[in-house]
Amino acid sequence: MARNKFDVDEALEGRFSFSQIKRLSKYVLPYRKIMLITLSLMLLTSMLNMLSPYITRAAIDECIPNKELLRLVVLGGLLLAIYVLNAIIVKFRIRAMSIAGNGIIASLREDLFAHLQLLPFSYYDSRPHGKILVRVINYVNALSNLLSTGLINLITDSFTVLVILVFMFTLSIELTLLCLCGVAVFGVILFFFKDKQRRVWQLYSAKQSNLNAYIHESICGIKVTQSFAREKENQKIFAAQCENVRKSFMAAKIIDICNWPMVETISTISTAAVFLAGAALMAQKSMSVGTIVAFAGYVSMFWTPVLNLCNFYNSLMTAAAYVERIFETLDTPITVFDREDAVIMPPLNGSVDFKNVTFAYEEGENVLENVSFHVDCGKTVALVGPTGAGKTTIINLLSRFYNILEGQILIDDIDISAVTLHSLRSQMGVMLQDTFIFSGTVMENIRYGRPDASDDECIAAAKAVCAHDFISTLPDSYMTEVNERGTRLSVGQRQLISFARALLANPKILILDEATASIDTCTERALQEGLARLLVGRTSFIIAHRLSTIKNADRIMYVSDRKILEDGSHEELMSPKGHYFKLYTAQYELSQ
Repeated sequence: MARNKFDVDEALEGRFSFSQIKRLSKYVLPYRKIMLITLSLMLLTSMLNMLSPYITRAAIDECIPNKELLRLVVLGGLLLAIYVLNAIIVKFRIRAMSIAGNGIIASLREDLFAHLQLLPFSYYDSRPHGKILVRVINYVNALSNLLSTGLINLITDSFTVLVILVFMFTLSIELTLLCLCGVAVFGVILFFFKDKQRRVWQLYSAKQSNLNAYIHESICGIKVTQSFAREKENQKIFAAQCENVRKSFMAAKIIDICNWPMVETISTISTAAVFLAGAALMAQKSMSVGTIVAFAGYVSMFWTPVLNLCNFYNSLMTAAAYVERIFETLDTPITVFDREDAVIMPPLNGSVDFKNVTFAYEEGENVLENVSFHVDCGKTVALVGPTGAGKTTIINLLSRFYNILEGQILIDDIDISAVTLHSLRSQMGVMLQDTFIFSGTVMENIRYGRPDASDDECIAAAKAVCAHDFISTLPDSYMTEVNERGTRLSVGQRQLISFARALLANPKILILDEATASIDTCTERALQEGLARLLVGRTSFIIAHRLSTIKNADRIMYVSDRKILEDGSHEELMSPKGHYFKLYTAQYELSQ
């Protein structure tokens, strides 16, 4: 679990390859029409811009010496038309690429979120949630320009460079080869920088992820922070994380910004060399002034797309660090999934069998070993024992949140690994130890597990678990808006709403993990009366540390040492004065 810390850099399991960039192309394809139109228009303006130096050459070498004023005006008007057309197309390109770019990142983000919905609990156990969040938001956003405008510019600039070279070769082969010497030098330098450039951006993405994880952790734990007056210490940690991000960003940028001065320096030297060589050719009267001016114009135009291609390369290396993280998430295997031959689970009766079940969260550290038991339909089973003994693990395995290592789990004599997850879980009501209330109304939270339920059914469920009275006192009753995690409600109120949500689904198997842990004694008594009616006809598994709440369970299982040590009713387990007896009497004495 070493990865599950905000200050631990995430290590990538695979190396970057350009096949990952190619893999992104599927997100571009839906926008190929608008991108092709944009590309065609940009290529058109690129071709028209290529004519500018030739028009300038004709004006200098022909119109001015021959005093052809009308032709000079026509050529000037032609240049103006080219500039206006170029401005219009640039405006269209910005709008079209904004549409394509936002559509691309929306599709990629949807795929990421859909995959995250299917990943097992073990994935979320092994990493801070902030590090997951940064991949869905920040990293995907960073790819937007690369996958839209970047691709268009890549093709346009590559085409522009080739066309310019054709014009340059037409004017002077010698001067063109001289100019290309500078490109060769720049290419060699870029080649030696590429691996380091990718590594520094990869480090920056890791530090950015760490910072996001710490912010998320700090926000979720703000009550604990203020309770223990940890604000100053947390500020120091945050400052350290910010400094790590700043240093890694500056290290990456230092390499990035080296490219622009290199291009500028090489282009300046190349241009100077062209002028010197051109002057020598003019001295020999083998080249006109207009040709030199036109060629100089092409040289200037040549280095602009070269610099753009350099910037695209920088963006590609930056994006590579993000692409690796995104595809690492998308490639994380879904370990709990429907088999190809999975069938729909028929309506449940509720009998449960564990047969020699062994399970471990981490290899070599078994939580359960060869656990076996049978529960008849409609029976209520309480799981008790020391913290960490495996009580919650048993109900997690019954809901198939994890895969078992060995053995079988059967419901109604059907192996739960052979049925679809949806058909299994949709017939089970689960209230886990960590009560979660979603942002929205109280009614929406109760209806969460059964969207088609009517308001009356939701209210009936709330009444059954004694939640109706306190809900009625809220400002807008069932329509009261609650914040994320239900911060406007007490812990006990959140548990009652969560309980109503589980019961509304009318499950045949009901799982309650510490369901009454934060409910006052008066409410608990009323709740027990409601449960007595609601549990009839349902197989129920209840985890409770307050043993007084489960005395009337049909069976009580004492879980410890990776197995079930005792199994029976309250009276049966009290007689031998074993583990359950000691636990019960110790708790009774503490309550006196």
